[in-house]
Amino acid sequence: MNAFVVIAAAGIALWLRPWRGLAAAGGPPWPWLAAWAVMPLLWGLDGHAAGPLVQPMSGAAMLVLLAGWPLTILALLPVAAITVLAGGTGWIEGLHRLVWLGVAPATFMLAIGGALRRWLPHNVFVYILGRGFLGSFVSCALAGWAAVAVHGSPIGTGINDLLLARLLNAFGEAFLTGMLAAILVAFRPQWLATYTDRLYLTERPRD
Repeated sequence: MNAFVVIAAAGIALWLRPWRGLAAAGGPPWPWLAAWAVMPLLWGLDGHAAGPLVQPMSGAAMLVLLAGWPLTILALLPVAAITVLAGGTGWIEGLHRLVWLGVAPATFMLAIGGALRRWLPHNVFVYILGRGFLGSFVSCALAGWAAVAVHGSPIGTGINDLLLARLLNAFGEAFLTGMLAAILVAFRPQWLATYTDRLYLTERPRD
């Protein structure tokens, strides 16, 4: 199942050819590259710390804000490979993390962002609070809970405790993502692929 999800997501991302936007912009902004470079460390933190974690941080929601969904999906593939090679997680576990720490929260983030743009006003505070904080919180929480629903909980860990822990982990990740979104909207909005002043700051005519 995990392999099918990865193949389907990567196929759609390749079909969309997101690298065309990078070429027009002269390459990815450095925060995009920095967030991408840190993700293997986040995903393999339990291996580097030599201790179990309820769930490593994802970083996928933040990368979606910076790069958009198609580029995020393609960028997650080398993240998983580096996590396996550097963190010693094994290819099966690496594929599991690619889906539940990468593809799933990124896709939930895309869906939530689309829903907010469709049904809520195009306002800068809606973007920061809705997509930056609430979107990342819900997407990470849903991905963590979906992983438990599909694969169950590790031996010795109660399901209720695991769900609560992943909820708290999602809150922490949402705080960081929302803070980054607020800073970039204020000072470097061009670094956010999902944000444009024309959409969120230009007053729209009333119907």
